[in-house]
Amino acid sequence: MRKITHRLAALALLLGAAAGPAMAAGDAPAPIDKSWPHEGMFGTYDRAALQRGFQVYQSVCQGCHGLDYIAFRNLEALGYDAEEVKAIAAQYTVVDGPDDQGEMFERPGRPSDRKPAPYPNDAAAAAANGGKAPPDLSLITKARVSGEDYVYSLLVGYEEAPAGFEVSEGGYYNKYFPGHVIAMPPPLYPEGVTYDDGTTASVEQMAADVTQFLAWAAEPKLEARKQTGLKVMLFLIVAAGLLYAYKRRIWSRIH
Repeated sequence: MRKITHRLAALALLLGAAAGPAMAAGDAPAPIDKSWPHEGMFGTYDRAALQRGFQVYQSVCQGCHGLDYIAFRNLEALGYDAEEVKAIAAQYTVVDGPDDQGEMFERPGRPSDRKPAPYPNDAAAAAANGGKAPPDLSLITKARVSGEDYVYSLLVGYEEAPAGFEVSEGGYYNKYFPGHVIAMPPPLYPEGVTYDDGTTASVEQMAADVTQFLAWAAEPKLEARKQTGLKVMLFLIVAAGLLYAYKRRIWSRIH
């Protein structure tokens, strides 16, 4: 629990300020208020969007950003069957061991493995990215209030800086980032991913899909939790009705 709390705090810092020069955050507009299919008491994840989002993550994000809390077998929740998950896992190389000689070795991934991190450690990640390690994305949508809206807005918010606005070397202008200067280059470009289902890969589509995938990664048990909550509410409603009827019956004898 402490590790997760520290990870959330670090993500909040990275999302809020650390990815760019220190500037006032108050001038950033509110994130785009977007409707997500998993919102609300009866909301559920869109499996097609989750699979497309996983494609975007694989094609665009995974070279820098890990998913420490996701095992390959968890991907069955996206709608993949066991054989598809096995094939996805086998695309990755996992360090295992020690073997009989006490040596570590590499092997293809298995469904039980967690997805390998893109860098061996945080120091290597920082060294490869200008001194700042890219954040793990497992909990990225939980790092801020309206996390999905913010992640989506950040991904679609890259644009030319307005006249008179100075962007420091190595930075990029982003409308929704606090201070408007972010160190991460624009990750999404039109048709940057070829979707398996033939969906047109606009920047907005890719941003929405990968945001939904990251929302699932942060809370894969969301639907089960909602179903449990609904069952509890129905039980309480029925129980309250029975108790009220019993109370009326008892007090009718007295009166």
